[in-house]
Amino acid sequence: MTMASGFWEAIVGKLGRKPSAAAMAAAAETASRDQHRIIEVCAGNPSDALQFFGTSEAGLDDEAVEKARGVYGRNQLTSKREYGLLMDLLMRCKNPLVIQLLVICAISLSISEFETATIVGVMIFLSVVLAHIQESRSSKAIEKLQEMVETSCVVVRGGVEKEIPVDEVVPGDIVVLHAGSIIPADMRVLAAKDFFISQSSLTGESMPVEKIAEASSIEGRGIIELQNACFQGSNVLSGTARGVVVNTGTHTHFGAIAEKLTGERSLTSFDRGIAGFTWLMIRFMLVMVSTVFLILTIRGYLDGNSTMMEAMMKALMFGLAVAVGLTPEMLPMIVTVNLAKGALAMSKKQVIVKRLNSIQNFGAIDILCTDKTGTLTQDRVILESAVDVTNRESEDVLRYAYLNSYYQTGLRNLLDRSILSHTDLDVERGTSKVDEIPFDFQRKRMSVAVDYEGDHVLICKGAVEDIYKCCTHYQVDDEVHLMIDLIKNDLLEEYEDLSRDGYRVLAIAYREFPRTKTTFSVADEGEMILLGYIAFLDPPKESTAEAIAKLAEVGVATKILTGDNALVTRKICKDVDFDSGEIITGDQLIGLDEAALGELAERTSVFARLTPTQKEDIIQALQKRGHVVGYLGDGINDAPSMRVADVGISVDTAVDVAKESADIILLEKSLMVLEDGIIEGRKVFGNIIKYIRMGASSNFGNMFSVIGAAMWLKFLPMMPIHILFNNLLYDTSQTAIPTDNVDEEYLKTPRKWNIANIRRFMICVGPTSSIFDYATFFLMYYFFGCWDLGLAAPAELAHRFLESDIAKPDTTYAAALFQTGWFVESILTQTLIVHIIRTRKIPFFQSRASGFLLFMTVTIMAIGASAPYIPAVANFFGFVPLPAIYWVWITGFLIAYVALTHFVKVWFFKRFGMD
Repeated sequence: MTMASGFWEAIVGKLGRKPSAAAMAAAAETASRDQHRIIEVCAGNPSDALQFFGTSEAGLDDEAVEKARGVYGRNQLTSKREYGLLMDLLMRCKNPLVIQLLVICAISLSISEFETATIVGVMIFLSVVLAHIQESRSSKAIEKLQEMVETSCVVVRGGVEKEIPVDEVVPGDIVVLHAGSIIPADMRVLAAKDFFISQSSLTGESMPVEKIAEASSIEGRGIIELQNACFQGSNVLSGTARGVVVNTGTHTHFGAIAEKLTGERSLTSFDRGIAGFTWLMIRFMLVMVSTVFLILTIRGYLDGNSTMMEAMMKALMFGLAVAVGLTPEMLPMIVTVNLAKGALAMSKKQVIVKRLNSIQNFGAIDILCTDKTGTLTQDRVILESAVDVTNRESEDVLRYAYLNSYYQTGLRNLLDRSILSHTDLDVERGTSKVDEIPFDFQRKRMSVAVDYEGDHVLICKGAVEDIYKCCTHYQVDDEVHLMIDLIKNDLLEEYEDLSRDGYRVLAIAYREFPRTKTTFSVADEGEMILLGYIAFLDPPKESTAEAIAKLAEVGVATKILTGDNALVTRKICKDVDFDSGEIITGDQLIGLDEAALGELAERTSVFARLTPTQKEDIIQALQKRGHVVGYLGDGINDAPSMRVADVGISVDTAVDVAKESADIILLEKSLMVLEDGIIEGRKVFGNIIKYIRMGASSNFGNMFSVIGAAMWLKFLPMMPIHILFNNLLYDTSQTAIPTDNVDEEYLKTPRKWNIANIRRFMICVGPTSSIFDYATFFLMYYFFGCWDLGLAAPAELAHRFLESDIAKPDTTYAAALFQTGWFVESILTQTLIVHIIRTRKIPFFQSRASGFLLFMTVTIMAIGASAPYIPAVANFFGFVPLPAIYWVWITGFLIAYVALTHFVKVWFFKRFGMD
C-alpha cells in the first residue's frame, strides 16, 4: 500500500454509512488516548521515550515488532470500500424516482401488462445505466491524478538500518529521517541536526518548522506545535534526525482526521434541490393518481358494465399510466448527461470533475471560502527582497547572504535554496571558504568566513533579534555608524515594517578580519556590522488577483479562511488587491454562539489562525444563513471543510487527502478556471431547470386535463399505452437539452434551487396547456362527433377503422379517434413547450435553441404527427387517421398556445424571478 493511496482511501472510508453515536464516542476516546500518549512521550527526555516503548537506539528486534503489530495493527488507514457493477447499479436504484418506476413496473408485470412494464423498464435502464457509465468515467479520471510518493522508510532494527514499507512501521520503531523523507507515523524526535520539516499540509503554515530533541510540552498550544514531535502527513525539508514511532495508522493525528471523514457526506445544494423537486412531484403524483383512480373506479362501477373488481383494475392501470405521465422519469438521465457534458467541457480546461453533481454546485455558489497557502499562494518560499537597514534594496545584502548560504556545509533549507536561486550573482568566483560556525538553536544564527576582496570576512545570517545581539555598528551605503540604543530602535522599525507586511525576515551582518586569522568560533560573532535584511514570502499565484475580481463580477464573494498568521495573510491580501478589512483570528471565535458566528461570518472577509474545526463552523454558519458555499484548499487540514461545503475544490499541488476530499481538482496553477467552472455550472443548472420546469408544468397540465376528461367522458381520454408512448417520445426529445444554449443574462448571478418557485411555475403554466387540451377535447367530442359512441363519423373513416385489426370489444371508433386526436395534440404541445420555457426572451427570435434541440423537436413532432398514418404503429397503439381539417385546428391551437404561454412566462418571471 502506498502512502498516497493510504491518504485518499482514508477519506473515502466507510462509504454510505454514518458512524453510530457509540462508534463516534469510541473514536473520540481513542483519539484522546493517542494524543495523551504523544504528549507524555514528548514531555520527557529521549531516554524516557525509549524506555516507554521498551526499545533502545538499536531499535526493536523481530519478536518485539510482531508483538507490536499484533497490538496496533499495520500502519495504514481505513481502506476504501469498493462496489462492483451490480451493487453500484442497485445503489443508484435508491433514487425515489427510480423506486417509483420500479414499483409501477412490478405492478404492471403482476397484472400481465407487459407493454407498460417494458416501456417503464426501458426508462429505468437508460436512466440508471447511463448515470453509472458517466460517473465511472469521471472516477477513472481522478484516479489518474493520484501521484505516487515514496512508500518506504529507513528504520533501525536489531542495530541495523533497513528500508521497509511504510505500512510495516510499528510503535517503538526507530526511524531515520533525512531531507526528502516523508514522516511515516507520529514520532518523537530523539536526535536532530539542522532538522526542518514542512507541516503546511497539516497546519496551512508555509514556512519550515524546526524540530529538536529536547523535552517539549503543549503549554496552551495545539498538539501539532510540539517542538519535538513530527506527524504523519509532514515531510523533511532539511537536516537529519532519528525518532521513535509513537502512533501509527488510524491512531495518528492524521488518522483522527481521516476517521472523522468516513461518514456520509453532507447533502449539498444540488442534492437538496433534486430531492426537493422529486418529493414535490411524488406528492402531486399521489394526489392526482388517487383522484383519478377513485373517479374511474366509481364511474366504471356505476356504468354497470363492470364489477367493482374489474372497475378497480381498469382504474388501476390508467392510474399507473398517469403516475408515469407525472413522473419526470428521465430526470436522472437528463441531469447526468448535463453534468457529464459540463465535466467534459471542464476537462478541456485541465479540470477534473470528480463528482458530477459538483458542476451545478459550482455554479450555485455565492461565497467561495479559500485557504491561503498553496491555493492563493504558490506554496513555495521565495526571496522577496534584500534591503539595507533603511529598507532600500541592497545588492551587498544579497551578495553576502548568497555567500553565507553557498559555503555553509549543513543541509540547506528552503530559505537557503531561495537565496541560491539568484544565480545571476555568481559571487563565488574569486572567493573561497575559510571556516564555518554551524547553526545551533541557542544562537539561532550561523556564520561562514570567506576570503573576499583582500580580507577574511565573517558573514552571519540568522534571526533578527539574535543578530542584533552581536552587532555594535550598522552600515548605510559605504558608511559604517555606531549603533546606539536610539538608533537601534529606529533600525528595528524597518524590520517590524517588513514583519507587519507578512515577511519572514532574516538579518545579515559581517565582520572583517585580517587574512592571518584562519579559524573562527562563536566568540568572533561580536562587534559585527549590521548590513541589512532579507525578506521571504510565499507569493500569490499570478492569476489570484484577476480570479478574485472575476468572481466578484459574477456575483461570488471570496472569503479567506487560513491557519496562517494575520500578518502574512494581510500581506497576501494586499498583493492580490483584496480588501481584507478587519482580520478575525480563531481566538476571537471561541465562545461565539451560532447566531453571532453566522453574523460575523457574513460580514468578515478574512479569518486567520483558524483550526480545521473552526473552518467547518464558519462554512456551516454561512450555509445556515442561506448561502451556497464552495471551499478551495490543498492541505489535510482543509479536508473536513471540503466535505461540509457544497462543493470542495482543490489544486494541482494539493496533498492526496485534499484531492480525494475535493469534488473538483484544478490541474492548472491558474485560478482563472474558477470563473470558467462557475459559468459552466450555471449553464448546466440552467439546462436542468429547463427540463424540470417544462416537464413539471407540461406533465401537470396534461394530467390535470386527464382528471377533467375522466369525470366527463364515458371512455378513457387516452389509453395507458398512449400515455407511456407520449412520455417516451417527449422525454426522448428532451435528451437534447444538455446541448442547448443558455442566455448570457442567466449566467450573471448565482443560481440555486427554489422549489417554491418551481411549484408556482408548475401551477401557473400547467393549466395554460390544459386550456388547449380542453379545446382539443371539445374539438374531438363535438366537431368530429366523438360524442356519439355509435360510430357517428364519416363512413369512409369508419369503414377503414372496422377493417383494421386493432378494434377491441370495449373500444369504438369514436373513442379511438378522440384518443388519437388528443395524443397528437399532446405530443406536439409538450415537445414545443421547451422552446418557450427555455428562455425569458421571445423564442426563436431573441433567443434560439441549439441546432440539436431544434432537430430533436422537429423529429419527435414529426413522429408523433405521423404515428396515426403508419399502419404498424397505428395497429399497435390503436390509432386511427385524422381528417385533414384537424390539422388546421391544431395549427391554430399551437400558435395560440405559444403566444399565451410566452405571455404567462413573462408575467411569471417579472413577478417571481428566474430562480
